[in-house]
Amino acid sequence: MNTYGSLYEEQTARALKHWEKELLKPPGFLEKTSKAVSNRINQVIPDKVHQTITAAVKGIVQTALFSIEYMPKNPPLTGLTLAMRDHKAEELLAFYKKLAAAEGAGTGAGGILLGLADFPILIGIKMKFLFELAHLYGHSTRDYRERLFVLHVFQLAFSSQNKKPPLFETIRRWPETARSLPPAESYVKHIDWQLLQQEYRDTIDFRKMLQLVPGIGAVVGAWANYGLLEELGRVGMNCYRLRWLEESARELPASDRPNESQPDPNPGQRPRKE
Repeated sequence: MNTYGSLYEEQTARALKHWEKELLKPPGFLEKTSKAVSNRINQVIPDKVHQTITAAVKGIVQTALFSIEYMPKNPPLTGLTLAMRDHKAEELLAFYKKLAAAEGAGTGAGGILLGLADFPILIGIKMKFLFELAHLYGHSTRDYRERLFVLHVFQLAFSSQNKKPPLFETIRRWPETARSLPPAESYVKHIDWQLLQQEYRDTIDFRKMLQLVPGIGAVVGAWANYGLLEELGRVGMNCYRLRWLEESARELPASDRPNESQPDPNPGQRPRKE
């Protein structure tokens, strides 16, 4: 029995299983060592740098959640298969990786002050990418629940290994999560800003702090930004692929579903399956 409706979706499901295993594996020696190095770096980084990153994370994320600045002008795409959406997502990611690399090279060549300016600019690029990605996969970011989904994807990409399992579970069970969300006017109270900025900072700081080193800032800035967008892009695409397959399974007759789940509480918010 074809569970997902196409050979491409079956192949995607297998690839997602492998990605999930890699994503959730316990931190190894390299990860633990990197964390120890990051902790030492944090101790010698000037407070001004930490304050800049903290303010940037909170400011950009709040803008993404409460304004229309990052919302794509075009409506969510409809009438496309998963393969078509993946192809468009790859093209979108390639564009944003080049954009981030160019921005990182420019600010990295300008010394510490421009290097600090790179942090909020880069977060803005990441958010813009994720909002456009949501629309490629058929989800409207005018719905505050979809903006919260974007925030969870952002956190999953830039959190420590021990924080990833609960974030992944929230994303995997998004219909149930969305049903339990508080009203739009009060959900911001449930965001742990301190944890969000700390996890983001600790995840990116080793690469990004090298950008502030005179003489190598431009090269490191381009390398770091390109790599960070690549990581975000892979996590983002896989999260939306996962949602697509979960929704495909719920559309099957009950007898054909691989795992029986509760019905979608927000059927009007889902992209249409071809």
